[in-house]
Amino acid sequence: MTTESMPESTNDYQPQTLETAIQKVWEEEGVFTATEDDSREKFYCLSMFPYPSGKLHMGHVRNYTIGDVVSRFQRMQGKNVLQPMGWDAFGLPAENAAMDHKVAPAKWTYQNIDYMRNQLKSLGLGYDWDREVATCHPEYYRWEQWLFTRLMSKGLVYRKLSVVNWDPIDQTVLANEQVIDGKGWRSGAPVERKEIAQWFLRITDYAEELLQDLDQLDGWPEQVKTMQKNWIGKSTGLEIEFPVASGLDASNGNLKVYTTRPDTLMGVTYVAVAADHPWARKASLNNEPLERFIEECSHISTAEADMETMEKKGVDTGIRVKHPITGEELPVWAANFVLMGYGTGAVMSVPAHDQRDYEFAKAYDLPMKTVIAPKADEAPDVSEAAYTEKGVLINSGQFDGLKSKQALHEMAKALNELGLGEKQTNFRLRDWGISRQRYWGCPIPVIYCPACGALPVPEKDLPVRLPEDIVPDGSGSPLAKLDSFKRCDCPQCGGPAKRETDTFDTFFESSWYHARYTSRHTDDAMLDKKAADHWLPVDQYIGGIEHAILHLLYARFFHKLMRDEGLVSSDEPFKNLLTQGMVLAESWFSQDEKGKQTWYSPLDVEPVKDDKGAVIKGHLKSDGTEVQYGGVIKMSKSKNNGIDPQVLIDQYGADTLRLYIMFASPPEQTLEWSDSAVEGAHRFLNRVWRLVQGHVAQGAVAASADNDGLDKEQKALRLKLHATLQKVSDDMGRRMHFNTAIAAMMELVNDISRFKDESDAGRSVVQEALESLVLMLSPMTPHISQALWEDLTKASGHDGLVLTQAWPKVDESALVKDEIEMMIQVNGKLRGKVEVAADADKDTILAAAKANEQAQKFIEGKEIVKEIVVPGRLVNLVVKG
Repeated sequence: MTTESMPESTNDYQPQTLETAIQKVWEEEGVFTATEDDSREKFYCLSMFPYPSGKLHMGHVRNYTIGDVVSRFQRMQGKNVLQPMGWDAFGLPAENAAMDHKVAPAKWTYQNIDYMRNQLKSLGLGYDWDREVATCHPEYYRWEQWLFTRLMSKGLVYRKLSVVNWDPIDQTVLANEQVIDGKGWRSGAPVERKEIAQWFLRITDYAEELLQDLDQLDGWPEQVKTMQKNWIGKSTGLEIEFPVASGLDASNGNLKVYTTRPDTLMGVTYVAVAADHPWARKASLNNEPLERFIEECSHISTAEADMETMEKKGVDTGIRVKHPITGEELPVWAANFVLMGYGTGAVMSVPAHDQRDYEFAKAYDLPMKTVIAPKADEAPDVSEAAYTEKGVLINSGQFDGLKSKQALHEMAKALNELGLGEKQTNFRLRDWGISRQRYWGCPIPVIYCPACGALPVPEKDLPVRLPEDIVPDGSGSPLAKLDSFKRCDCPQCGGPAKRETDTFDTFFESSWYHARYTSRHTDDAMLDKKAADHWLPVDQYIGGIEHAILHLLYARFFHKLMRDEGLVSSDEPFKNLLTQGMVLAESWFSQDEKGKQTWYSPLDVEPVKDDKGAVIKGHLKSDGTEVQYGGVIKMSKSKNNGIDPQVLIDQYGADTLRLYIMFASPPEQTLEWSDSAVEGAHRFLNRVWRLVQGHVAQGAVAASADNDGLDKEQKALRLKLHATLQKVSDDMGRRMHFNTAIAAMMELVNDISRFKDESDAGRSVVQEALESLVLMLSPMTPHISQALWEDLTKASGHDGLVLTQAWPKVDESALVKDEIEMMIQVNGKLRGKVEVAADADKDTILAAAKANEQAQKFIEGKEIVKEIVVPGRLVNLVVKG
C-alpha cells in the first residue's frame, strides 16, 4: 500500500489538512472493503444504523466511534473485520418533515443520507461503504416483502380487527405517543378508539424459544436480558371461570379470567371487564351511563404508562357472576384500566391485595377482603394501600394456612374438580402488529380480490414499489387515494382487485439489516447463505439502551424466521451487545412573563459558579444577558443543548473528538459534555505530536528488541511501556474500558517525556515506546497515528498504513524487574524504602534495610527483637527501648 498522496509532516499539528488527506488514501486503497476469507478469524462489528434526520448528533458520534475503535482494534489482532453502515430510512418523522417542507419524503430522505454520509466519513469511520443499504430502496425492501409472503403461506401471518387510536380529521391511526390529552398531536381532534383490520406476525409462536435462547447470550448485559425476559413475561397461573348469576343469558358462557395470584381468589369482591368487552357492550343496551362510559373510553390513551397513572373509572354493568368456589354473587364492572387486547379482557379484582383494584374500590366504595397475611396470626393493614406481598392465606376457608406458592396447586385442584379452572402458562408478549396506515414505509404485499380473498403478491411481481414522488398532506394515507397504486388485477382469477395500502412497521426493516449487509449485492435472494453463515452472528453489536426491548426482540425473532426459512444457520443475530450511555450537557434558558421558555446553546453561555463550584446561573456571551441553569440533561434539539459535531471537527479535528468521546466515560455509562475536556484531548494530541517530531528530528534509530545491554533507567522505561501495553490490550479487548486504556497511555507519555537519554540505547528504547504508543492510539485517533507512524517508520524500516499493522506484543521479559522496592517499617510504622535485587534472599534484604539511612534513625542503639520479611513487599523491624 502506498501513502504517496499524504502530506509531509510538519512541526505543527494540522488536523484538518492531515485528516482529509489520510481519508482520501483509505478510500483510494479500499482498505475497509471486507471479503469472505476462511483463512482468518472473522469479526463482524455492527453499530445500530441511524435514522437520516439531517445531521449527526453526539449520540451518533459516540455510538459509531465506539464501534470503529472496536473494529480497528480487532483488525490489528489479525482478524478479518466487517464493519458496514446504512440507513433506517422509512418512518413517520420523514413524512412529517416532508409535510413541513412541502417536499416528497424520498427527496428529503436521500438529501439527508448524502449529507450524513459525508459527516460519518469526516469522522474517519472505517466502514465498508460498498455494503451500504437504505431501507427505503426497493432492492432492500423487496426481500422483506418476499419473506412476508413466505410467512403467509406458513400461517405465521394473519389479519384481524384491532383497536387503534383513530384521528377523525387526519383519517389516520396514531401511535400512543401521538395522542396528547386524548387529542391527535397534529389535528387537535379528539381521538377515537376504533377497530380496523391489521396484519400481525405470530411472534408468540416463538415466545418460549425467545425466552430460552437468552441463556445463550453470555455477551449481553444482564440488565438487557432481564428486560427482555420481563417483556416476554412467561407466567404460570390459573384460568378461572366465573359463571353468570344474573344480567345475562347463560348462553353467553362463563366469564374467563387469567391470574398469576390464585392465592388471592377468596378475596375477590368484584370482576372488571374492558369497556369494549362483549359483555359490557350487551349490557350497555339498557344502561345509559354504561353507554356513555364506553364512548368516553373510546377516546383515552391505551399506553401502559398512561394506564398506570390515569384516574380509575368504571360503571356497574348490572351483570352478576358467581364466585367459582363460594358461589357468592359478585358485580361485574366495566373499568378503564382493563384492555380488551390483553388476556381475556377481564380481571378478577382483589382490592385488598392489588393497588389498582384498591384505588378503584376506594373510588366506588366496593368491599375489601384481606386473604393474605405476612403470618397466619398477623392480618395486614390495608387502611392506606393494598398489601401486595405474598404470604400465608387467611379468611380463605379450606385453604387457610397455605403459603402463596402452595395455593396455585391446591386452587387448581379444587377448580378442576368443579370444572371451573385449570393451570395455564401465559406470556405477556403479544403478536406483533405490523400494519401502519402511513405512506412512507414498505408496502405490505397483499392483494384483495372480491372473489379470491386476501392473496400474497406473486414473487415475480415483487417488489411492490412505493411511489416516491408523493407529497403527503396529513389527511390519511396517500396510497389509499392513489388509484394507480391501489387498483390491480387478481393474481389468481385475473379480475379487478385492490392492493393493501398499509405499510410495514419500520421495526420490520431494522429487524434484518444486520443480515442483508452480508449479502448486499445478492440480487436473486434475500441472503447468500454461504456469505451470511460466514459473517453471522454479529460478533459485537453496539447501540443505545433505549432499544433494549423492541428492536432487539424483533431482530431476534426475525433471525429465527430467516433460519427456519433456510437463509441462515445461527439461532441468534448478536453474540455480544454493548449498550452505550447517553450524552448529557448543560442546559440554559430564559423565561418571559407568560412562562414561555427560550433555550440557549451551552456554547453561547458563560456559567457563573458559587464558592463551592456549583453552577448557579449564566450569562450570554453575546450581550451578558442573565439566563437560568436547567441542569445537566440529555442532549436534545428541544432544549438546544446539543453540540454540533461538525463544529468541533472543523475546530479541533476528528481525532480530538474521537479521543474525547472515548476518554470521558466508560462506554456503557452516561457521558457529561465538557468543553475544557475536549481542549484537554487536543492538547494531549499536540503533545504526542511534538514528542514524536522532536524524536525523529534527531535522526534514524532502530527500536529496542529486548533488555540486553540496557541500564537501569532504560529498563524502567521498557517496563513501563510493556506494562502499559499489557493493560491497554486488556482494557480494549476483554474489558472494553477505553477510558482507562487512554489514561494508561497518558501516563506512558509522561514517562517518555521525562526520559532524558540521548544515547543510542536510550533513543532505541524511546523509538520502541513511541511506535507502540502510536499503534495503541491508532484505533482511537487513526489520522494522527497514521502521520506519526509515517514519520517513525522512516527510521525503523516499517512501512504501510498503521491500520494494517499488527497490535504490538508484550515482551514478558521486560516485565521482569531486576530490582524491587520494599517498604521498611519499624514497629509497624513506615520509616523508609529500599531497593534490592528481585531475587535477593532474606539476609540480604535485612542487611539492606538495616543499612538504610532513614531506618537507622529509628533502630540505632535499640534492641531488635523481631525481624519480619514479607517477600516483594516490606521489612518490619520490631525494636524495644
